[in-house]
Amino acid sequence: MAGNEEAKQPGQPHLPDLHVRLRTELTRIDEQLRSLLAAMDRLQGLLDAVVSISREVELTDVLHRIVTTAMDLVGARYGALGVLGESGEHLEQFITAGLSEQERAALAGTGLPRGLGVLGHVIHHPEPLRVDSISAHPSSAGFPSGHPHLHTLLGVAISVRGEIYGDLYLSERRDGLPFDVHDENVVVALASAAGIAIEKVRLFERVRLGAEQFQRLLLPTLPDLRPFAAAAVYRPAAEPSQLGGDWYDAIQLADDTVAVVIGDVAGHDLEAAASMACVRNMLRALLFERSNPPGAVLAQLDRTLHAITSNPVTTTTLARIEPAEPGWRLRWSTAGHVPPLLITPGRPVEYLFAEPGVPLGVDPEQPRPDHSRFLPPGSTVVFFTDGLVEHPEHPIDERLDRLTDLATRYAALPLQEFVQALADHHPSDGRDDLAILALRTPPL
Repeated sequence: MAGNEEAKQPGQPHLPDLHVRLRTELTRIDEQLRSLLAAMDRLQGLLDAVVSISREVELTDVLHRIVTTAMDLVGARYGALGVLGESGEHLEQFITAGLSEQERAALAGTGLPRGLGVLGHVIHHPEPLRVDSISAHPSSAGFPSGHPHLHTLLGVAISVRGEIYGDLYLSERRDGLPFDVHDENVVVALASAAGIAIEKVRLFERVRLGAEQFQRLLLPTLPDLRPFAAAAVYRPAAEPSQLGGDWYDAIQLADDTVAVVIGDVAGHDLEAAASMACVRNMLRALLFERSNPPGAVLAQLDRTLHAITSNPVTTTTLARIEPAEPGWRLRWSTAGHVPPLLITPGRPVEYLFAEPGVPLGVDPEQPRPDHSRFLPPGSTVVFFTDGLVEHPEHPIDERLDRLTDLATRYAALPLQEFVQALADHHPSDGRDDLAILALRTPPL
């Protein structure tokens, strides 16, 4: 006979058992969610890493970024990337990260790894390698003197266009654990993206080199301008697609007179480069044909360009330097261009600010003002394009002052070294091409 307590139905689980099963299931779901969140974090970290690597445009920066990014993804203390030589047997470059200053000093003079030991194993067997104890691995050959003693290793090959480019090595997880399969998977994925980034930047460099070579072919080799000394330098834009329109030229005229010109055609493409060549050649013809003042020559050039071409807007400065005892006379005219810089012995460096004309291609009927300045013996006139000084984050006056400081610092150098120094330490952002042409009058 049943009492007040309900009879337990057959097959019905006891209530405490249900609680245990529920807790177990919730724990399992919680672990799955944590695992899913961890996988999402790894995936997001990998995506961020790929974007970070792809932003670099210099090969050295790309290789270093690959190493540091891989270290961040798996929490490794040390990382390195060995770039293989043409034979694929030996390392020709070894990029490291994570070493302290003391560790680097201890390894100074040891040279590149010779591809022996576990590193060599990855070179000759390019499949991913995880090692929990380097010293116990059959290929282990020990460490060079001064090298930190490492225990764990994760090695992954990087391929570019189907060929092994190099090997990525990671060692010592910061949490003290050995590398696991998740670490291996994420580094293998990163290595695939790294191969694409390396190929992209190598293509970038080939395009940039080709653009620079093309640009330089359009620029003249400075002739012998004695009694003057002359030097010029051209630097291409940082972006390989930014083919510039900057140019310079110098022509020896009669009676120890020299004509110099510097200019910048608007635009950064093949059309700008072609227009630059057209303007330069046309101006050369006008200079040889007559000995008019610079303003008149620029006016004739502007009218001619307007009549027979569709050239873009061009800024330029045309100057003549001619004898004027006891020194020389500079006569110049500017078409919307930055002013020349004058360095006179015993005097502060100064800009030759004067009334500028409008750029070529704007209004060919506008008058072209001429200007004149006496040059003592040993004076240096520096003509340059705005790529030397323009910086979007700084006002142009500040950058011009910075160039004045540089010119003052390096004024005593031989002329070619002087223009190289200005180009090397330019106050611009480097995104535009630049040209510098300097002419120095004979000393007393």
